[in-house]
Amino acid sequence: MKIGFIGVGNMGGALARAVSKTGDGEVLLYDKSEERAEALAAEIGGVSSPLATLVREADFIFLGVKPNILPFVLRDISPLLLGRPSYTLVSMAAGVAIRQIEEALGFGAPVIRIMPNTPVAYGSGVILYTPSENVAPASVDAFRSMLREAGMLDAIDERLMDAASAISGCGPAFAFMFVEALADGGVAAGLPRDRAQTYAAAMLAGAAKTVLESGMHPAELKDAVCSPGGSTIEGVVTLENGGFRGTVSDAVLASFEKTKKLGKK
Repeated sequence: MKIGFIGVGNMGGALARAVSKTGDGEVLLYDKSEERAEALAAEIGGVSSPLATLVREADFIFLGVKPNILPFVLRDISPLLLGRPSYTLVSMAAGVAIRQIEEALGFGAPVIRIMPNTPVAYGSGVILYTPSENVAPASVDAFRSMLREAGMLDAIDERLMDAASAISGCGPAFAFMFVEALADGGVAAGLPRDRAQTYAAAMLAGAAKTVLESGMHPAELKDAVCSPGGSTIEGVVTLENGGFRGTVSDAVLASFEKTKKLGKK
């Protein structure tokens, strides 16, 4: 099997690295920056490939370009896909629906729409995916297998993709801001910067694992940490007074609305 990537920036490159770890197939890489494609190919044992060769030969073609660039890429590769007996397109363009991809191509095509996040580079990501009706079950299985080193994969109804990606796709940036803020507080309290950052990140990872594995509501878990008259509840009250939960919810909704606009351009 050959697995191609058109665009190997932050997200495309992260997914290519994850795929290369499985050894499920030869990885072909194309980027407008030939140097970037060659550097990644050398790193992961892939092949820097001309666009036409990649499109004609790859069994899976990952489209790692921005939403405003995707229509032009689809226009260029459309003639190369005509007559191909078997292939699957995998689009990670935020807000761009499967029907828009098929309209840009000018024909129905097997498309898996995905929304990954940056932690896939470290095997702890979340990849939401929706296959079109033209994608064979065997292709979905192969897709899931090649990304098994990336993290969690979850099939989702396409109508929920933008809302879910506002959490899983945009959320890492919010989490990084929280880690930084916690570390800043630790430094203000007298901790060395490197330790404050390590403690904040490890705590967040542990708290997330607790939510996933305990099955308890986050409010229950929060209450269990807050002793009456203790230090934790004092901090919680401070967060509430600062509008912490409302601000975070507003951030998710703002990202959701922006994602919908990206798909309309």
